[in-house]
Amino acid sequence: MSAIRRNLAGGLWWRHLVAVVMVVFALFPVVFVISAAFNPSGTLSTASLLPTGFSTGNFHTLFHDPARPYGAWYKNSLLIAVVGSVAALLIGACAAYAFSRLRFSGRRVGLLALLLLQMFPVLLAFVGLYIMFGNIGDVLPGVGLNTSWGLILAYMGGAMGANVWLLKGYFDTVPVELDEAARIDGASHARIFFTVLLPLARPILVTVFMLSFVGLYGEFMLASIFLTSPDSQTLGVGLYNMTVGSDRVSHFGAFAAGCLLAALPVLLLYLIFQKQLVSGLTQGSVK
Repeated sequence: MSAIRRNLAGGLWWRHLVAVVMVVFALFPVVFVISAAFNPSGTLSTASLLPTGFSTGNFHTLFHDPARPYGAWYKNSLLIAVVGSVAALLIGACAAYAFSRLRFSGRRVGLLALLLLQMFPVLLAFVGLYIMFGNIGDVLPGVGLNTSWGLILAYMGGAMGANVWLLKGYFDTVPVELDEAARIDGASHARIFFTVLLPLARPILVTVFMLSFVGLYGEFMLASIFLTSPDSQTLGVGLYNMTVGSDRVSHFGAFAAGCLLAALPVLLLYLIFQKQLVSGLTQGSVK
């Protein structure tokens, strides 16, 4: 009580008030979605901030609606996010190792070019990507339009950029003497990269993986253009389609249940890799 009195007397009360207001503001949509997901009626007109009942009927409707294959959406989103994040991490790590450890002509220009390319809007490439993958699908249907692997390849076109700068900044903090000692023992660049540098750079690897995973898992614009059939859509596209049409009000409970389940992978990953994520963001930004 004495500490509280000192804070109030010292003029710190407004900071606690702002913190409480921000927490309430952040929790409002979360509480509303949870309440709507377990609402027995499952309609938008009966949804409320505080739950008036409890039922799992919305989850049953979500997984047993043949017109809306939620399980397929979940599988497609996880496949695209996991495979795309791992591929983006490998591509970015290899490029960052070259920019950090190797000395070659055009090194500085290449880094600046990666930074410059991030300034162009991604929307400018959507038409070209659609036409290109439409033609690719005529020859290789497995990586054309309306396929998860084709969408992953499209995502990999922009997998470098900021990831390379983050990884390079962290790689620069690892002493070069470790590379020289391994090279004296006969290690090649590939062995130094996989057995020396990557184990020491685990925090930034987790950070880049998490950033890529969250970005690909919730990406909507390109996925809505590439994926048209219900069985090939992702969670973002599928859940959006549940909010359009004449029956969107009656399916609001199932939509809220789908949003609640869709947030679980990202929440679990943040809880598991919280320490590595904070360490990677702080240490990788030094350079």
